[in-house]
Amino acid sequence: MPPGQTQQIPSRPRHARWVRISHWIIATGVVTLAVTGFVILMAHPRLYWGAAGNDLMPALLELPISRNHHHGGWERSIPFSTAAGSAVSAVRTYDILNENSWGRSLHFLAAWFLVVTGIVYVAAGICSGHIRRHLLPRAGEFTPRLLWQDLVGHLRLDNPLATGGRPSTGAAPYGLIQKSTYLGVVFLALPMMIITGMAMSPAITAAFPFLAGMFGGSQSARTVHFFVFAVLVLFVLVHVLMVILSGFKRQIRAMTLGN
Repeated sequence: MPPGQTQQIPSRPRHARWVRISHWIIATGVVTLAVTGFVILMAHPRLYWGAAGNDLMPALLELPISRNHHHGGWERSIPFSTAAGSAVSAVRTYDILNENSWGRSLHFLAAWFLVVTGIVYVAAGICSGHIRRHLLPRAGEFTPRLLWQDLVGHLRLDNPLATGGRPSTGAAPYGLIQKSTYLGVVFLALPMMIITGMAMSPAITAAFPFLAGMFGGSQSARTVHFFVFAVLVLFVLVHVLMVILSGFKRQIRAMTLGN
């Protein structure tokens, strides 16, 4: 090295700032939606199919997550009219767990944060080429043999420590299962959560009734919403596990500070 010159340390690849900001806003939104959604579900842990559903109707699925799953019976039944075959209302032997107005308000607010940030992420990912370069499988890559090899590697927990970079920087690229999973979450699961969420809103379906009709009714939309939620929770758990196995501190530092 010539005298008077200092050695230039090459800069390490960094996650783009918009990726880091979007990641943490979306992560916060998902956690908030999961907690508030569970609180809302506890008030009536029964799922139906169709346009209507209540305690006097058979449920498609009952979730044992609160006392409202099995209550102590009914105090009295009250018909809506004296006509034969009139609909009947009933009062539970204990007050329903329905102190969740805060949960519904926070759930709706967090959903908008997720929607807006998700739109920005997808738009930026398309314009910057991030999705095309890093998430879309390349020609000849999506084959049963390669998919099986990637699956076996994950099951064996054969995950190299992450370097914080991406394929274009020479770091370990996303695997085939990672690419497929991220694409499924971004372009299928999250949009389905948004659409079914809107299909359950009386204010939105009053203006756009076709949203509930897409699923055969608001209760069907609620059921689909729950199962997609379960898939997303599973994704988050596996995602966190992979982060831990590939170097937790390094990954968190990379997604927070960039390097």
